[in-house]
Parts: sequence; C-alpha cells; structure tokens
Amino acid sequence: MSSVPGTRSAENPPALDAERPPALGARSPRQTGQTGARSAEHPPQDVLVIGGGIIGLVTAWRAAQRGLRVAVVDPQPGGGAAQVAAGMLAAVTELHYGEETLLALNLESARRYPAFAAELAEASGQDIGHRACGTLAVALDADDRAHLRELHALHLRSGLESQWLSGRECRRLEPMLAPGVRGGLRVDGDHQVDPRRLASALVIACERAGVRFRRAWAERLSVAGDRAVGAVLDDGTEAAAEQVVLAGGSLSGRLGGVPPRVLPPVRPVKGQVVRLTVPASHAPFLSRTVRAMVRGSHVYLVPRRSGELVVGATSEEMGWDTTVTAGGVYELLRDAHELVPGITELPLTETRAGLRPCSPDNAPLLGPTDLPGLLLATGHHRNGVLLAPLTGDVMATALTCGVLPEEAGPFTPRRFSSLSQEQPV
Repeated sequence: MSSVPGTRSAENPPALDAERPPALGARSPRQTGQTGARSAEHPPQDVLVIGGGIIGLVTAWRAAQRGLRVAVVDPQPGGGAAQVAAGMLAAVTELHYGEETLLALNLESARRYPAFAAELAEASGQDIGHRACGTLAVALDADDRAHLRELHALHLRSGLESQWLSGRECRRLEPMLAPGVRGGLRVDGDHQVDPRRLASALVIACERAGVRFRRAWAERLSVAGDRAVGAVLDDGTEAAAEQVVLAGGSLSGRLGGVPPRVLPPVRPVKGQVVRLTVPASHAPFLSRTVRAMVRGSHVYLVPRRSGELVVGATSEEMGWDTTVTAGGVYELLRDAHELVPGITELPLTETRAGLRPCSPDNAPLLGPTDLPGLLLATGHHRNGVLLAPLTGDVMATALTCGVLPEEAGPFTPRRFSSLSQEQPV
C-alpha cells in the first residue's frame, strides 16, 4: 500500500479529502504570482527521485551504487506505505487469475530477496526482519474450500510449489486455528519482511551511498525542450537533474506539469490494518503467515518475531481517504476471530490505513516513458514490498543504460500511452 509520497496537493491533504482528489499541480499560496522557481543551492543531480517510499528509496540506493548522483524529494523519507503494509512476500498465495505475467516478475523478485536482505542489512547495520517462515492459506467452509482447491490447481498448472492439507493437518501445523478449518494450502516459499524496518534501513543505506534528501514536497515536474529536467518544490526552489524518476505511489498521476501522454494511470485503493501484540504468556501463537477467505473477504495474520501480529487488510475504492473506520476494524477482527479464535485475548496496539497504488492491470509501471528524461516506478498495487529488490535493479539498469531488462519488458509505462492521453490532467 502507498500513502503520502513526495508529491501532494497544496490545499487538500490526501488523508483528509476523499471527495476531491488532490491536484498536485496547485501551487502553494506563497508561490502565487511568481514567474518561476528560484534556483536551488544544491548542484544538479544525475537522478531526481520523486517519492521516498520503499520503491523510491530502493531505486535511489541502487542508482547511487552505480555511481550516479542521486537526490530524493520527500518530506518524510521512509514514511507512508511502509508504516502500514504487512510485508508479506507472497508471490504464490497472492496469485490471481489473469496475472500469470506478473507472477514471473514476483517470483524473480522473491528469489532475490534473501541476498537483497543480507546486503541491505550490511549496508545499513539494521536487520529488516526477513523470515522464511512460509504461508498457510486455509478454508473455513465448503465454498472457500472449493475456491482454495481451484487456486491449488492454478498453482500446479503454473509450476508452483504448494501442498494441499486436510483441516486436521492444518491445525497440527498451527494449533491456534479454529476447529472448523476445512483444509488449506501450505506454501513454504512465501516469506515475510518488516516494511518499517525495510524503509528505515533503505534510508540509512541511501545516506551512506551518498543520496541527498530534499525534505520537501514536489509541486511540479520541470520540462524544458520536451525533456524532463527536474522538479519545482513547494519552497519555491527547483531541483535539477538529468533524469527524473516518478515514484509517488498512488499520487503519481497527480504531479503537476506531467504531459498527458505520459501521465501514469494510477489510482488509490484504501487498505486498513490492525496491529496486535502477542504477550510472552501466549507465545508461540502463530509460526507462519496465515490467510483465508471468510465470506468472500480476504484476511491475513502476519506474526513477527517481536511479538507483533498484523491483521489485514480491507480493500476499498475510497479515493485518497485514509480514515480508519469502526466498520473496517470490526470486519478485520471478526474475520480474524473466525480464523483464530484466541485473537480476541490479545492487546490491540494500533490501527492504520494506507493507499495501494493500482494500475489498470494491477501491475507496476517501470522504466522510461515517451517523455525523455522521465521514468516511472509506480503502480505496484499489493506487491510493492515484494517487488522492491527487482524494482531497484530494473530502475538502476534503466537509468544507466536507457533500456529495461528483459524480465521487466512487459511492464513498460508505454503500454498505457493511449490510455494516458485520454485522461484529464
């Protein structure tokens, strides 16, 4: 999920206005009447990344490692989506019909995760909570069991490793499961990471690699001679760069100054999550991620070594509203209780809501656009944390070589060029 990136509305904060989407091209009141941005004191960069979430940070880190001078524009690097997401690395159990092309990308990024986690831990001095604990997807009634059977068949047709278990076998693996569990899929290849630790580590790794942080909002893309050359910030200065990467999550399509033909068709989808704490007296509670479909709604429980238990997530088409609602929290806890009855004994420690950046085909937009100098790294939907390692590598290659690696070819932003021309700015 993506929350507030390095772009914003000057008048309508995205977390507060669900009816009127933020107009990112709007100027701050203090800038009204100005003929142009003031020259920045910072020297021009090779790369300017707009958006300091996980995707923007991993892009900046990898680009800096390639020897590029990189700056990131975001008032709070490492905030936003990373503070909400559960961190499931679920390439297999997140598979949906019609997303077989995306599956290959997800699997390749999952394959890179252990080495990526180790490298990032060494570069930052922080553990990011990567756990190869696996996932157990279970069914609570006959309809859900039939759906899970179909998913298992899709796994087998796709050459994926998942094992069908009876209800008794599921409860043997996870004794806290409800007695009514009818069956499940054991997927040992699906792992997890702590997105908050991941984002914090990326900020440190970027700083140590020489990335500069401009803690401000990007108001507008700067274009000169039909080429992106930087961005105007809300303090009236301009950040100049040879190449610009728009990694603004769900607000990427609202940055001012972006020509309609390359405007990313990304929309926000709201997700609410709940965090609980497992006291030492209740441990071990769950040993792996557990997920299910309950009356047609998806619910997951992600246990951390720290004792935190993340329960999520709703999926709501509510524009840029990030209000936590009683109904959303109730539905999550109700469904989680049916799955794991003992959850009601755990302390409730946090409720949050964030925004997933969704493209029309639920797949990311990666690489160069039809505007020279402008690249996209957005639209990751529910796979932003999972795709972090591969996205960083892909964007670094695109920035240094000008082309996408073969595995990212199907996810070029140019696949939506005609659609972008039809959308209003």
